[in-house]
Amino acid sequence: MKPIQTQERSVVNIRDEAAFTPYPGETGTSFIQLNPQVKRDIGFYIYWVGPGSHSTPHRHGGAEEFLVVDGELSDNDGTAYRTGDVVWLAPGTEHTSYTEKGCIVVVYSEAEDSTPFARTDNHGN
Repeated sequence: MKPIQTQERSVVNIRDEAAFTPYPGETGTSFIQLNPQVKRDIGFYIYWVGPGSHSTPHRHGGAEEFLVVDGELSDNDGTAYRTGDVVWLAPGTEHTSYTEKGCIVVVYSEAEDSTPFARTDNHGN
């Protein structure tokens, strides 16, 4: 078995703020996506949402699964996800998420999202 080369491995810690990249088009959110072979928001990534922040309203191009690692996240329909919750959203679902106190979410997304919605208030409603 050959050793793993430096360029074949990335390791970061989710507690290291410098490991996160600000999420384009959003305020108070950032992400870690280590695989350089996939587009942003596809495959596995870590999503950090700061206190009082929200995601851009979007439609899922494929299924999305996520685990709330820390904090609480609420969808625009009022559904709250707490630390430890594992969630599956079907392809084509539409939502925006919001957090009062901040959260870290581990995400797996099958396909690219679309953002055809205009935000009308702080919670995307």
